[in-house]
Amino acid sequence: MSGKIQAIRGMHDILPDQTPRWRHVEGTIINIINRYGYQEIRLPIIEKTELFARSIGELTDIVSKEMYTFADRNDDQLTLRPEGTAGCVRAGLEHGLFHNQIQKLWYIGPMFRRERPQKGRQRQFHQIGMEAFGLNGPDIDAEMLLMCDRIWQELKLTDISLQLNTLGTLQTRDQYKQTLIKYFSSHRNRLDEDSQGRLQNNPLRILDSKNPDMEELIAAAPNIYDYLDAESADHFAELKSLLDNADIVYNINPRLVRGLDYYGKTVFEWTTDRLGAQGTLCAGGRYDMLVEYFGGKSTPAIGCAIGLERLIELIQISSHTTVNDPPHVYFILANDAATRAGLKLGESLRSTFPRLRLLMNCGGGSFKTQFKKADRSGALLALVLGDDELKNQTVGIKSLRDESQQETIPWANMVDTLRKKLTGHLNLP
Repeated sequence: MSGKIQAIRGMHDILPDQTPRWRHVEGTIINIINRYGYQEIRLPIIEKTELFARSIGELTDIVSKEMYTFADRNDDQLTLRPEGTAGCVRAGLEHGLFHNQIQKLWYIGPMFRRERPQKGRQRQFHQIGMEAFGLNGPDIDAEMLLMCDRIWQELKLTDISLQLNTLGTLQTRDQYKQTLIKYFSSHRNRLDEDSQGRLQNNPLRILDSKNPDMEELIAAAPNIYDYLDAESADHFAELKSLLDNADIVYNINPRLVRGLDYYGKTVFEWTTDRLGAQGTLCAGGRYDMLVEYFGGKSTPAIGCAIGLERLIELIQISSHTTVNDPPHVYFILANDAATRAGLKLGESLRSTFPRLRLLMNCGGGSFKTQFKKADRSGALLALVLGDDELKNQTVGIKSLRDESQQETIPWANMVDTLRKKLTGHLNLP
């Protein structure tokens, strides 16, 4: 093989200096959604192509242009998942999770879409998704939005706005689609190529166009609120009332339609203007017909997904703090005998302090060299085992973050000494 081996375009490594921030963000979100009663489900990365073609919609950009689809050795058509909701519904039906039950589920992992890579848009990207099944009222819509708001608060993020809309029932959308087709057909010469392709089969997506030349035309288009049935209008009114009562600020956006066919009634996006064109951090909505569409009983549902790459990028530009996991303790070892004793002592300390990050010096080196390694590691303390310490069953302990003098303590006192010196770092009782 010749040439340099590199990652596939649009699929990026997450390097060790980046993973602490990823773990921090993922851990914060997972902790919050667990507190709201959501349970984890782990889904396959590959599904049958039919699952996505039927649920997302064969005429959507995702299915028609962006999916990674291939035939396996049995000529079955398989696809790398472009989103998580369809797989979650498939799993719930396959394993009987929706039968007379309320389910609140979450998942995390990579998704795949063959889009043009750019800032904030990758071909392999990561999402945390939340899906709630079996709840029909606007209260679950409101709670999901409150949960998202809490995530932004606990990640200390501002400048995030909530865009809110309703698409009504399937019958509402069918009627509204016909109205849009008639309206945009009368202005066909003002539509760009993408919008002309969507005109007959997916006219709602024209409303979502970012083409500035069509802005005036779209603004004058018929409003979906003039076509809402009473059920959808009441649902949306109650949702707004619940959000108002909870002091959640939102913007009503009648042009927000989302790009997937399965949405109905509530749709929403959390957006920021700090990431340029790719400013959507979280998006979702209701999909009350999808479970029934795949052969299950009528099951109301709502879900959303958070894009982790964009969220982490926003955190990086919004915060001057560094998230990392340096060791608490670096063990400096004089020779082979010290290494044997240090390995055993280190395991004893790890057993006593399950949260302790202890980095053992490996590969030898002089005390001077090892102290330099200890300092570069970011450790708070160095433990030192030399010949005298081995002979007397003691250990040197030196703070690496101030000028205090090195102490010598018996092995028997290490636990109490570390407990005292690392109070606040090990979450000790």
